[in-house]
Amino acid sequence: MRVTEIHAAIQGETRHAGRPCALVRLTGCDLRCSYCDTEYAFTGGTEMSVDAVVAEVARLGLALVLVTGGEPLLQRETPQLCQRLLDEGLEVVLETSGAHDVAVLPAGVARVVDVKTPSSGEAGRNRWENLPLLGPRDSLKLVLGDRADYLWALDVIRTRPSNGAEILLSPVLGRLDARDLCSWMLADRVPARLNLQLHKLVYGPDARGV
Repeated sequence: MRVTEIHAAIQGETRHAGRPCALVRLTGCDLRCSYCDTEYAFTGGTEMSVDAVVAEVARLGLALVLVTGGEPLLQRETPQLCQRLLDEGLEVVLETSGAHDVAVLPAGVARVVDVKTPSSGEAGRNRWENLPLLGPRDSLKLVLGDRADYLWALDVIRTRPSNGAEILLSPVLGRLDARDLCSWMLADRVPARLNLQLHKLVYGPDARGV
């Protein structure tokens, strides 16, 4: 499989925000979201076996593993990698764009499905069949660039059940003021969590390897 980076990090998002983790960033993505902050993972990377990735994660000595991208589900070995990590007794989280079938993942993986909003330019790629597959250990993430995205997200939350998955509303840094999003969420009593990217607040928006 092709890997962009593996390193220790402070998990920046979801219910695991603030926890030390081993971050495995796989290479390649078939979407081109307008707000993407990991374009460096579109190409390049290093070819590694599943065994080599598991060994590097083990070397880091952290109980939580985040598998991300790019788009990790583009690589056929990803379900096997996740199972191997689970077999090592690790807690595994995988973040996907939601354009691919999450049913291929082992049952023990916590899935973060990043549903694409209109301002991303990729809302037409959303695989809505994924949402009924989610459960309480999973997350439904909506990245918001403006008020229109927020209203669109409200409709998704109200009309598309996600079976107890936590719902995350994430403002695009530099496009949507988090204070505005907070005021909208409070006014509408939205059953969701404000999801800020802690790693960007701590290290800056362009930092890598953290």
